Amino acid sequence: MSIKVCLAGATGWAGSSLAAGVHEADDMELVGAVSRSHTGQSLGDALNIADLALPVSGSVEDALKVPCDVLVEYTQSDVAKRHILLALEAGANVVVGTSGLTDEDYAEIDKVATSSGLGVLAVGNFALTVVLLQKFAEIAAAHIPHWEIIDYAHSGKIDAPSGTVRELSHRLGQIRESVLDVAIKETQGVQETRGARLNGSQVHAIRLPGHVIGAEVIFGMPDQKLMPDQKLILRHEAGASSQPYVDGALLAIRKVGTFSGLKRGLDSVMEFN
Repeated sequence: MSIKVCLAGATGWAGSSLAAGVHEADDMELVGAVSRSHTGQSLGDALNIADLALPVSGSVEDALKVPCDVLVEYTQSDVAKRHILLALEAGANVVVGTSGLTDEDYAEIDKVATSSGLGVLAVGNFALTVVLLQKFAEIAAAHIPHWEIIDYAHSGKIDAPSGTVRELSHRLGQIRESVLDVAIKETQGVQETRGARLNGSQVHAIRLPGHVIGAEVIFGMPDQKLMPDQKLILRHEAGASSQPYVDGALLAIRKVGTFSGLKRGLDSVMEFN
């Protein structure tokens, strides 16, 4: 039986590639699409896919009138939580690709999903390189006490930090807090230049033309008796294409119905030997 998918943000940069991916998947059926800029049009016309006659809805409420198994939320942070809760109320599992939701938002979503017996899989970034960055950073944080995170994105990205970096800081915070040799409040000069404290990590967000999405964790190990200062840099950079995110998103759609409550990160449903 095919997984019935509704995609909110179906004509966006990442959503359009995912819409094509869902349409081509043998085990999925695209039954709903949301895009305010293409309301009333055929999704196939909007995306130049000849055999996709699905009408585009102007809101998630309208799209959810057609029953679905999974809503993929790929819109904006200011409406994402509302969309997720609407989908749960309608009996659909949810895959979250939208960035900008807070830990408090996810706590509320987890409570609703758990009580409904439905799954929500929140993935700040579907790229395999990000999954590996998160895993490697967790390993490093268990052994190296000092680190800071740099969040890179294009100049038009309005949320900071990105969902990728929010998730990264959340994961590192589960390991431990990073060590600050000089407390931020004791910094002389302009304290804000030291970044923001998020889940026990110092985070610095850069928004400039020339970047798509990137994340960097810099670890530093202080001088010890038989070991001089050392530095480890882990960095992910996305290219201009949204195609690397499609395979991860399809995997998330297939897995989100296998559990109830909230899971964060694509690796939470992947197998690592």
